Amino acid sequence: MVLNYIWIAFFLIAFIVALCKLVIDGDTEVFTNIINASFASAKTGFEISLGLTGILALWLGIMKIGEKGGVIQAFARLSAPVFSKLFPGIPENHPVTGSIFMNLSANLLGLDNAATPMGLKAMQQLQELNTDKDSASNPMVMFLCINASGLTLIPITIMMYRAQMGAANPSDVFLPIMLATFTSTLVAILAVCFKQRINILQKNLLLFFGGLALFIGGLVWLFNSMEQEQVSLYSTLFANTLLFTIICGFIVSGIRKKVNVYDTFIEGAKEGFQTAITIIPYLIAVLVAIAVFRASGAMDFLINGIRMGVAAIGLDTHFVEGLPTMLMKPLSGSGARGMMLDAMNTYGADSFVGRLSSIVQGSSDTTFYVVALYYGSVGIRNTRYTVQCSLLADLAGAIAAVLLTYIFFTAS
Repeated sequence: MVLNYIWIAFFLIAFIVALCKLVIDGDTEVFTNIINASFASAKTGFEISLGLTGILALWLGIMKIGEKGGVIQAFARLSAPVFSKLFPGIPENHPVTGSIFMNLSANLLGLDNAATPMGLKAMQQLQELNTDKDSASNPMVMFLCINASGLTLIPITIMMYRAQMGAANPSDVFLPIMLATFTSTLVAILAVCFKQRINILQKNLLLFFGGLALFIGGLVWLFNSMEQEQVSLYSTLFANTLLFTIICGFIVSGIRKKVNVYDTFIEGAKEGFQTAITIIPYLIAVLVAIAVFRASGAMDFLINGIRMGVAAIGLDTHFVEGLPTMLMKPLSGSGARGMMLDAMNTYGADSFVGRLSSIVQGSSDTTFYVVALYYGSVGIRNTRYTVQCSLLADLAGAIAAVLLTYIFFTAS
């Protein structure tokens, strides 16, 4: 229902803003730009789904081998002490717990190509447990909000972009990004726990979050002692080695269980192909609405209004130039990336705005894309409070990004 209202709002606001630009400014190209943007974004939605087809087929095939080989169940038992508290609606040692564990682990390591198929597999398993097939269950909401918060330990892609844009020290945003994305994820979990009346002060949860905080602190210390080239080299090497080890480990587990791994892979790959087809209309719906909103000039109108409001109350306005990335992030990953690169190109990679845009980019994930992709894959129409909690986490991440940029870097 929330997505329905947001989708309608995007189109109506875009129409009003475009009409004003036509009547007041005489912009005769505005409606042409909107139509062109809608066609282009519809094509992009299809191309994204098409690009996901091969990846989904690969990883869901591998996941099927791991499921029949007993690896997923082993992961479920490993993560049960924590996940049983965060996802109380999931039966003990259910395979979906293992899928969630693998998805979140892949997200932590920045392995997007592996995280998405694992997440879609988890959604399918959660839907099997769901008693109301049109409405998101409590475990689905928690899972989606954690994903939308975008917790990533190693923002290697952002550091690579900064290096390409000429940053003197591309990894100087590593610590602020780590702290901002940790804030976003923590707020997401707390918000959902509050809605679902989950006691966050349980011993297992406190130990988990305390251990995660210590691990992040150790990782920060380790990476700060390395050169940028070493960070990129070791991060990429570790990620790729881990991925291939998972693939081989799943195959070996299937062999040990005397599973026909080839036929099992084909079975899972077929599920991946079907999933890719299912999400096409959902992705197109969201991407077209966002493109129309941008092309109409509504985004620029919003940013200019915020700039005037900030200046009117006497606050520093340097952070306002980072708002395009901040506002675009929940709507479009590629759009936010484009805004980040434009900010670095315009103001410089080592400028306050350039660094702020990088930190914002790494502080959260693309909420509407994640919701459309994951819920669309299982036909969920009522997202309940998923979007509200996810946007709250996005806001927390954005505020943390602004504050941390001021703390770590001088506004100039």
